[in-house]
Amino acid sequence: MKAGLRTVRLELAEPLRISRSVMSARDAVWLTVEHDGVTGHGEAVTSVYYRLDAEALERFLTAVGTDLARFPDPESALEALRVGELAGEGVPPAVTAGVEAALLDLVGRRAGSPVHRLLGGTAAPVAATARTIGITSLAHAAAQARCLSAGGFEVIKVKAGTPDPEDDVERVRVIRDAAPRARLLLDPNGAWTVAQAEALLHRFADLGVEAVEQPVAPGDPVALGALAARSPLPVIADEDAVDLEDVRRLAGLVQGVNVKLAKCGGVHAALRIAELIEGSGTELMLGCLTASSLGLAPAVHLADRARWADLDGHLLLAHDPWTGIGGEDGVVRASDRPGLGVKEVGANEGVA
Repeated sequence: MKAGLRTVRLELAEPLRISRSVMSARDAVWLTVEHDGVTGHGEAVTSVYYRLDAEALERFLTAVGTDLARFPDPESALEALRVGELAGEGVPPAVTAGVEAALLDLVGRRAGSPVHRLLGGTAAPVAATARTIGITSLAHAAAQARCLSAGGFEVIKVKAGTPDPEDDVERVRVIRDAAPRARLLLDPNGAWTVAQAEALLHRFADLGVEAVEQPVAPGDPVALGALAARSPLPVIADEDAVDLEDVRRLAGLVQGVNVKLAKCGGVHAALRIAELIEGSGTELMLGCLTASSLGLAPAVHLADRARWADLDGHLLLAHDPWTGIGGEDGVVRASDRPGLGVKEVGANEGVA
């Protein structure tokens, strides 16, 4: 097997402000794995929060790509990755997820099978995805909500965590007025204290918010669980739920965990988490980083296994350099085409 890398810049359609940062662009590193004339693709994206820049991604992906040469075929490499004998200790989960995606794509293409069938599924997954509205002016938030609702979006995720919590309350209020039938999720990204959360969650419940992600700072899963037990809204752990062991500590304490392939280590890691929480009272949310359709595709092939799907990262881009998972009408759809079922837009148009 031969591996190659390409690094591109993904520009957002508009800056996305959350409680701890503002992002207008990020780098993506594309991994290509070729074997016997068939090619598979995967993507890993940079993250300030996870301390991964393009140089680090390129270094790790190059090392793992070189290691692929010791395997006779992608099927054996994929199995080695699944059991921890490839991309092992010290390799960031985002890199493992990107390598796994390329191998799944390649194995699926060789077998003539879409990824969801490789994973034991039958029908191609289809799911309503949340669409994120960042911390922005009330007028812009309302306009975005009206546009999303008119375009078919049933679920809207509202970022929160401004210095004045009243700003968050008012933003949710105008979004609720602009999109009265939408399901609303709230995400402060850990910005509140426990006391603030307890005071605010009842108000957001009265506004019809369905669930809240990571209301308080990560690091104390017991405190998060205690808050979840008192909350009028389901609490979904995100920053506190990075990997399988984190989720093991949270299972049964919170109502949901947000699983992102880039933080847990890919599709097979996500499936282990889903198995762990089954029957615990904690339900699965599938989330994502801002990325192209190539980066989102593996999660879309799992989308029918989650209560909540937040798979809109490609929709936040000014130009998505890949296509094949839908989402523009509020619904993501896995393809029945072999592998991940995505293809690169002609000549990488629109990517700086």
